Amino acid sequence: MKKLISVLLMLLLLVGCSSKPANEDGGELYIFLPGEYISDEVINQFEDEFGVKLYITTFDSNESMYTKLLGGTVYDIIIPSDYMIERLIAEEMIQKLDLSKVPNMDLVYEQVLNMDFDPNNEYSVPYFWGNVGICYDETLIDRNDVETEGWNVLRNQKYKGMIYMYDSIRDAFMMAEKSLGYSMNTDKEDEINASYEWLIDIAKNMDPAYVTDEAIDGLANGEKAMGMMYSGDATYIHSENENMQFWAPTEGTNYFVDAMVIHKDAKNVENAYKFMNYIIDYDPAYENSTFVGYSSVNAEVLNDLASEGGDFEGNDAYIPRDKTANDEVFHNNEEVLKTISELWVKVKNTK
Repeated sequence: MKKLISVLLMLLLLVGCSSKPANEDGGELYIFLPGEYISDEVINQFEDEFGVKLYITTFDSNESMYTKLLGGTVYDIIIPSDYMIERLIAEEMIQKLDLSKVPNMDLVYEQVLNMDFDPNNEYSVPYFWGNVGICYDETLIDRNDVETEGWNVLRNQKYKGMIYMYDSIRDAFMMAEKSLGYSMNTDKEDEINASYEWLIDIAKNMDPAYVTDEAIDGLANGEKAMGMMYSGDATYIHSENENMQFWAPTEGTNYFVDAMVIHKDAKNVENAYKFMNYIIDYDPAYENSTFVGYSSVNAEVLNDLASEGGDFEGNDAYIPRDKTANDEVFHNNEEVLKTISELWVKVKNTK
């Protein structure tokens, strides 16, 4: 009898082992990305399909992300912006990819591949993309003013007290530089100073509100009528308030790509490849883009969401224009960033 009981206990133990939760069998994956940049449903579906437990940590800026990495924290996948990827490559903080393990790269919209910061996508797989433009209430702001004046509409006295200035050092100087006909990657002292004076003029004469994410709900709720905005956030604003339109000035803007990279010391590299390939497949990409509002890197998803019957039909911000000769991608230049950071503090303190 004791022998029979022992056999039965052994069988029960074996059954118990075979019914362990899938995520214990498939391992884990640590991802570091901007806040509210992934759908919970996508997370759950990935865990169910691959048996991999995802651990998501968020950051509020590329710079804070970089500081965390310098402190020695290791994540498997990181999702920074273009210029920061350029820096991570230069400082050998991320590893080259084996793109044979990401066959869904064939599905990616060609306009976000082979960008200047990673010409052959040796280090990065695109995640979301977009550009920066002017989000405005067409019932209060003249569309013709926006489309003819471009960034300078933010200096139009008709709209004093009605604008948000997004508290983004790089993008604030980008607006000024583009309006003056300069490259947004300029390192010329006279051009940077002229751009500073352009921003000082707004500070002195337009009574702007300097904010960050508060601008999203503020514009959607009609608290202000106009402001610089990322296309993905403008997509959300329009979905909440159809009076809010989006325009990327023809004198040029920031064309950005946020992409997935693998840390040089990642411990779960194979799971990282599984996630990269999964997230750009049609169904996950569709769900993720619908949830976040930023433009999908999956070409078919991008088209379907913007077409008749799609979630973003009629929403001009969802498909930003393709990169033009006047549009640029930011490059990493720490000396310039230090200079304009000091100048930006002065702008915000100007009354």
